[in-house]
Amino acid sequence: MDIFDSKKGGFTIVSGKTDVHGGYGQGVLDLSAVSSVIIDGDEAYIDMGALHAKSSVEKGIKWTTNKEEVPNGKPYWVVWVTVDRNEAGPYYAGVTACYMEIDREARRGYKILADHVNRMDYSMKRRIMVSELNEKEKAALKKMLIEHNEEMWNNSSAELKEGLA
Repeated sequence: MDIFDSKKGGFTIVSGKTDVHGGYGQGVLDLSAVSSVIIDGDEAYIDMGALHAKSSVEKGIKWTTNKEEVPNGKPYWVVWVTVDRNEAGPYYAGVTACYMEIDREARRGYKILADHVNRMDYSMKRRIMVSELNEKEKAALKKMLIEHNEEMWNNSSAELKEGLA
């Protein structure tokens, strides 16, 4: 059952593929249930390009792990959202936030790539990690998740709802 129109940048639902062979590519992860959300101030929106560090805000940026090299950086968050299905229906199963700063004018940015990869993994493992977001960012993410699919929000865990309260 396809719930979202992929042409509109919607979240994806877990694919029906459950068979895994033991040959080549055995350790490959299925990202079909993961979507990326960008939080830019008080706005949150889906940008699937972030899965490959090519979101609209990341394109053309030279990255550093030294915050001092981006003194005029604007804070952004990439939020990894994993969806799943339980007896009640589809829900937001894993939601983890990763920080980055970008100076568009200087085309420089700060992020820790290992943190982004680990947080994506945590999302896929159904963890909720949103405590680092400030109140404005939490409100933007909550609003976007509810507006995107209220049924999924209603089916989601109390931990997610409390984390974004």
